[in-house]
Amino acid sequence: MLEGSKKNTVIEVLYYPTEYSMEKSNEYSKIDVPGLETPYIQYSKGNSGSISLDLFYDTFEEQSDVRVHTKKISDLLNIDEELHAPPPLSFIWGMPATEPFTCVIEKVSTTYTMFLSTGIPVRARLKITLKEFKTALNTREISKQSPDKTKTYLTKRGDSLWLIASEKYGDSSMWRPIADKNKIKNPRFIEPGIELLIPPLE
Repeated sequence: MLEGSKKNTVIEVLYYPTEYSMEKSNEYSKIDVPGLETPYIQYSKGNSGSISLDLFYDTFEEQSDVRVHTKKISDLLNIDEELHAPPPLSFIWGMPATEPFTCVIEKVSTTYTMFLSTGIPVRARLKITLKEFKTALNTREISKQSPDKTKTYLTKRGDSLWLIASEKYGDSSMWRPIADKNKIKNPRFIEPGIELLIPPLE
C-alpha cells in the first residue's frame, strides 16, 4: 500500500498466479477540415489501464479458515480512515518495473470451492480487477510538456496550425500563440517550406 493507515504494508499471495491480462485504450477526436474527404484524427487522451488476474488460496492441509487470507484482498475495497477513500496500491509481478503499476482495487469476486465438515471454507478462487491510479506525471508525459524556449519548425505539405500545435504542445487548441508569433492570418493553410517560430507557453 502506498498511502493511508496501512502504508508500506505488503500483501503476498499464497500461490503465484500463472498469468494476468492487461488492458489499455486511447480516445481520439475528429478535426473536420473543409475540403478534405476524411477528418484528421487527433489524440485526445489515454484511458486508465486495468489488470485482471485470478488468485488461488488453499488452507486444507492446515485445516484453517481460508478467509483469513482472502479478507486481506477484499478489505482493500474498504475506505481508509486517513484517506477517506480506498488505498492506492503498487502491483508488483516478480521484479518491479521502471514505472510500477499504481492502482486501486476495482472489483473482487470470491468463490469458495472446498469446506471442512464444520462449514469453514478452506479453498477459494479470487477474480480481481485493478484499475490504474494516477498520482503524478510519468516520464513520457513530462517529456511532452510545453517547451521552455522558442523553437523553430519547417512546414511541410498538408500542415495546419492545429496539427503543429498538437505535435509541439500536445494540444491542438493551442495554435493561436504560433499564429500570433508568425503573423499568420489563415491557420487552415500553411505554405510548405516556411520556418515557423514556436514560442513557449506561459
